[in-house]
Amino acid sequence: MGALVENSFRLSHQALFARNLSAAEELPLLDKQIDQFYRHVEIECAALLTLEAPVAKDLRLLSAFMQLVRDLERIGDYAEDLGEIAIKLFPYPPHQCIPQIEIMSHHAQAMLAASLMALADLDAQAGLAVKQLDDVVDDSYENLYHTLATERDIQGVLEPWLLLALVIRHLERMADHATNVGQRVAYIVTGQRS
Repeated sequence: MGALVENSFRLSHQALFARNLSAAEELPLLDKQIDQFYRHVEIECAALLTLEAPVAKDLRLLSAFMQLVRDLERIGDYAEDLGEIAIKLFPYPPHQCIPQIEIMSHHAQAMLAASLMALADLDAQAGLAVKQLDDVVDDSYENLYHTLATERDIQGVLEPWLLLALVIRHLERMADHATNVGQRVAYIVTGQRS
């Protein structure tokens, strides 16, 4: 599931920044696969909860996984949304802040990769370190939002500015969900909530 989510994020990035509309068209199918994994994991966890009466550590693991897969599923949803936005943005010339948004996207993708690596290794420290990476994405969001919100003398329709505001918001939320995954990994390992 994590690999599918990473791939959907990459495709949404290609759709937005390389203006690759075929990448955007792949996203709905990928999102359906992600949703299937999400439902499968959720059902398996619920079955284990009801049929096995897990003890504290196992209960912590199951509840964390149920939340963790929800975060991954949401990242996949946002990736699909970004593909739709890329299609709407395609007719317009690229905005001057696209390079900064692309860097923001790279940072958010790196956060997702780091959180998935922490999950694969069950590394609590690596999971918690993802939160520190989130500050870069949050700062990018604030700066880009300010740039878009204070732009004057806009010629033509407002749609590209509105869509770019959605893009940066989606990227910021994707980074937040990646942070959640990292924190849930730390909780699985240590039993401590940060």
